[in-house]
Amino acid sequence: MREEKAFLEKAIAGGKAVLGICLGAQLLADVLKAEVFKNNYKEIGWFPISAVKDEKSEISLLKGIPDEFTAFHWHGDTFSLPEGAKRLFESEACKNQGFIYKNRVIGLQFHLEMSNQTIRNVIENCRDELVKGKYIQTENEMLDRADLLKESGQLMCRLLDNLEKTITV
Repeated sequence: MREEKAFLEKAIAGGKAVLGICLGAQLLADVLKAEVFKNNYKEIGWFPISAVKDEKSEISLLKGIPDEFTAFHWHGDTFSLPEGAKRLFESEACKNQGFIYKNRVIGLQFHLEMSNQTIRNVIENCRDELVKGKYIQTENEMLDRADLLKESGQLMCRLLDNLEKTITV
C-alpha cells in the first residue's frame, strides 16, 4: 500500500485534516512511525468503546461524544500509539481504538460509518473470519441493529462537525 501511505504522508505534511478508519487508522499509525501488529483478539461485531478519561476533557474533537458507546468492529490487527499522538478510545479487546495527532489527524480502529448494507457486504466477503471467539459475534447479532446504526451515524456526524470546527479555528 505504498501509494496510499505516500498520499497520507503528503496530506499530513500539508497540514490537511485526515480521518482514517480501521485499516485507515493502521495506515496512519504506520505512516507516523508506530507499529501495526496482530491484536490478541479479533474484534468483530458490536462492542463497547470507552473514551480515555484523561484526554477527553482536553480534546475539542470529543465534545458531545459520550464516555461510552457501542460501535461496530471488524479487525484483527491493532497499532501502537504514534509518538506525539493522544490516545482517544479503548475497548476491552483492544487498547488502542483511536488517536489524534496534531489536533487534525484522527485514527479510529472502529466503525461509525456503517450501514446495514455495508455490514451485510463485509459479512458476505469475510464470512470465513466468523469463527467462535470471545469478541466475535454471529451474523444475526450484527445485522438489523437500527438502534446502534442510528447512534453510530449521529456520533460520526458529531465527530466530523467537531473536526471541522477544530481545523477552522
